[in-house]
Amino acid sequence: MAKHRIYTMSFASVYPHLVKKAEKKGRTKAEVDEIIRWLTGYSQEELEKQLEKQTDFETFFAEAPQLNPARALIKGVVCGVRVEDIEEPTMREIRYLDKLIDELAKGKSMDKILRK
Repeated sequence: MAKHRIYTMSFASVYPHLVKKAEKKGRTKAEVDEIIRWLTGYSQEELEKQLEKQTDFETFFAEAPQLNPARALIKGVVCGVRVEDIEEPTMREIRYLDKLIDELAKGKSMDKILRK
């Protein structure tokens, strides 16, 4: 079976869209970065290096220093699919990120988004 094309897209090509979605709703790039760091365990410096390297999504998540165990608490629907029902691990990580950015754009507090 062929890989989904998002796996080969660079994370850096999608990142500005995540930031724009948040900023349109009055949120900040810093909050988007905090969510990504919480989810993946990247430091801000490591995140910026991944963006500079144009790392693809599959590699971005495969090289994540420490995927947050609390990400399993992320529930809900993204693009018509329940994130908790996605079996393919990389796609599930991508959809977790989508869901967190959606929650940010909908005005949820960072404590709730980061499952504190």
